[in-house]
Amino acid sequence: MGTPTTLDPTAPDPDAGHPRRWATLAALCASLVVVTIDNTVLNTALPALAGALHASTADLQWINNAYTLVFAAMLITAGGLGARFGQRRSLITGLTVFALASAVAANADSADQLIALRAVMGLGAAFVMPATLSVIVSLFGERERPKAIAIWSATAGLGIVIGPIAGGLLLEHFSWGSVFWINVPLVAATLAAAVLLIPALPGRRTGRLDVPGLLLSALGLAALVDVIVQGPERGWLSATSLTEAAVAAVLLAGFAAWELTTAQPMVDLRMFAVRAVAASGATLAVTFFALFGLLFVYTQYLQLVHGYSPLKAGLGALPFALAMAATAATSDRSTARFGARRAVAGGLALMALGLAGVSLVRVDTPFALLSVGMAVVGAGMGLIMAPASAAAVAALPREKAPMASALNGVVRELGGVLGIAVVGTVVSAAYRDRLRTALPGVPAPADADLPSAHAVAAHLAPDQAVRLTDAADHAFTTAMHSGTWTCAAIALAGAVAALLLMQRTASRPTPARGTAAPAPEAVNVLAG
Repeated sequence: MGTPTTLDPTAPDPDAGHPRRWATLAALCASLVVVTIDNTVLNTALPALAGALHASTADLQWINNAYTLVFAAMLITAGGLGARFGQRRSLITGLTVFALASAVAANADSADQLIALRAVMGLGAAFVMPATLSVIVSLFGERERPKAIAIWSATAGLGIVIGPIAGGLLLEHFSWGSVFWINVPLVAATLAAAVLLIPALPGRRTGRLDVPGLLLSALGLAALVDVIVQGPERGWLSATSLTEAAVAAVLLAGFAAWELTTAQPMVDLRMFAVRAVAASGATLAVTFFALFGLLFVYTQYLQLVHGYSPLKAGLGALPFALAMAATAATSDRSTARFGARRAVAGGLALMALGLAGVSLVRVDTPFALLSVGMAVVGAGMGLIMAPASAAAVAALPREKAPMASALNGVVRELGGVLGIAVVGTVVSAAYRDRLRTALPGVPAPADADLPSAHAVAAHLAPDQAVRLTDAADHAFTTAMHSGTWTCAAIALAGAVAALLLMQRTASRPTPARGTAAPAPEAVNVLAG
């Protein structure tokens, strides 16, 4: 027999987690809300920006997209640097950069300045998101980690839909700069909590910094996101789009080849051979494709077809937010009871059902009925986020958590921008076709999009204006059905894929309070 292992009775239980873990989780969730709000808060301020900065439509697109482009492009780089230099340092640096850029952006006096500052804000945010999940993995033990990730997941989704509400509320009382100024006190409070609560988590400074990997990933993702974002405007098969797509493919292929052959890679791409990691990424991409595609058309429908103010239109997403918060916060229980395979597939199927309901709306559909469809979509998304996010980090060694979190962030952003691009293209084509059919000889600018139609109508005689806006509203609502049916089909396909491709796992009863927790290996609910 071997020598028995001597246990130190004074040593902390490694599964108990850090003493300040729950207070730290609150600080991490606040950090996540700040940066995710900025993905959507600006949408309500775009009309005010157009007037104040004399911004063209192209300028407005870049003001909106510069943040997303840099954020997605830098996530892998930020995750790698955070793993090397420490996640606490990465989080604090990212929040500081984000706040400083926000303060300067609030005083921008040209569209070009604001575009550049939005890019800097995206850079700061890229260092925040992967750090939050990585710190959770480090501070929470196996028993409590699923619950912590469920709360984190609910926060991530809430930030997206809180953005339009916050933007609308601010613009009711203040100028467009308020959507940037609000970040400063929020970040200041979050930074104070981060400094006081988050323990020092040392990085792993082994070997040289993978500079080629950093550059290839950042440039390749920037090109890929840009071609997706600009595709509907330029044309998917235009020379510029095809050239940029080819550049993105070459850069990302070079990144993969370099990471697979270098002795000290920034990203271990062999992670994707783990079934749980691949399933997590695919699930999150489908989820955010459907969500961002829906929000893109739904906010226009509320503001232009129903004539809601920015605040009221923002409140239109509240049923989604409340339903998602309810299901996400308890998703660890549903996953434990039904198994992650059925929980994720059921969540995607529920999203598809809600999207199908939204596809049946009419020009005069009352808000109460709209709320039901959005709540169903939110409830479905809440069931997906936590098990999908937990799968990747649970299937890998703890030291790979920062990169797993960063990769999940990348696929979420790519899914979101692709959803906006595809749904935008579908809705735009359907709108033009239906408006030209309903109103032959419609003035050229009015058939471009619904805002243009309303702008043209403002300069027409009253009877002609009513005729144009009525036809345009009906054309857009019908076109929106094409977009939301597309999202529903993608979500339903994702549900079927989850049932077919995710490994079947045994469901297990949720332990009663005070009873033993499940074995640690059961946490890896999606691992193949």
